[in-house]
This record gives sequence, structure tokens and C-alpha cells, in this order.
Amino acid sequence: MGVRVQALTELVEDGRDELRCDVAMERDERFEEMVARQARFMFQVAFGLLRNRQDAEDAVQEAFLKLYRGEAWLRMENEKGFLARTVWRVALDHLPKAVERMTDVAEMQLAASGGSPEQSVVDEDERAVLRRLIDGLPEELRQPLVLSSVEEMTSREVAEAMGIPEGTVRTRVMRARTELRRRFVAMKEGQR
Repeated sequence: MGVRVQALTELVEDGRDELRCDVAMERDERFEEMVARQARFMFQVAFGLLRNRQDAEDAVQEAFLKLYRGEAWLRMENEKGFLARTVWRVALDHLPKAVERMTDVAEMQLAASGGSPEQSVVDEDERAVLRRLIDGLPEELRQPLVLSSVEEMTSREVAEAMGIPEGTVRTRVMRARTELRRRFVAMKEGQR
């Protein structure tokens, strides 16, 4: 009788180990799928704050590592908002390092679209002016503007990422656009 109980106990334990293994494999597969789906988006959010490619990559990697070690990502309701908030918070920790190492706005350059070389130069000049104007905004205005306009996040996603009310996001984006317009007009009048 003792032998049968021991064999049955071993069989139950083997089943539990197999079940744990299956659950872990399913979890890893879900995580890999999420990484494949959202890594680029998370990089864009981090880059929008840090404006440095290496720091943004580090922030995304750290955010994914924190997520993998925890269980919260398994219960998230709004995937994009949850991931944006996670990488945003990690990126905030990287911000002082990024500001110290930042040497050139060129890292933010967008690939020039096709067309003539002259048009490419004009387009690049306009982008450089816009980047400088955006960079000159106060952080409280620049961050929501970058996330909503450049990264094309909704007000709700930006609010979740930054941990502020949705109405505040809309107000700050509106104020940022108004300030950009004002600075642009002042700059153009100064060139006359």
C-alpha cells in the first residue's frame, strides 16, 4: 500500500511539474508576442522623452525586464496605455543621464523623404527649426505634445503614460501648440 501511495504521489508531482512548465511556456509566448507587437511603440515613447537612441533602447529593455519579472502585464486592460506608462516611468529615471550625454539634435532627425536635393535641404531645415522650437518648450508642455502629435498617442494614452488627467493633457497640448505658433511667428518676424 505504501508503494502505491508513493507512486501515486510521484505521478501527481510529475503532473504538477508538467502543468507549471506548460503555464510558464504559455506566459513566455504571450510575452514574446507582446514584445514583438509593442517594442517599436515603447521605443518611440522613450525616445520622445529622452531624445537619445541609446538611452531610449536602454529604457525599453529595462521596462520589458521589469514587466517580465512581474505579473502586472498579465492583467493589463489597456495594453498600449499600460506599456506607455511603464516605459515612460523607466525613461524618467534615465532622463538626467540623457541630458548630460546629449550632444546633438541630429539624433532626432527624420529620414528625408524623396524628391530633389534642394527640397530635401529645405525640408531638413524646417524639421530642424521645428525640433529646436519643440525642444525649447517647457517639459510640462513638450512631453504631452511629443507623445500626442509625434508619437500619435490618444489623450487617454498620454494621460495614462504620464499619470495626469486626460483634460490636463489636452490643455497642455493646446498650450504647447499655441506657444509653438507664437515662437514661430516671432522667429519669422525676426528674420525680416
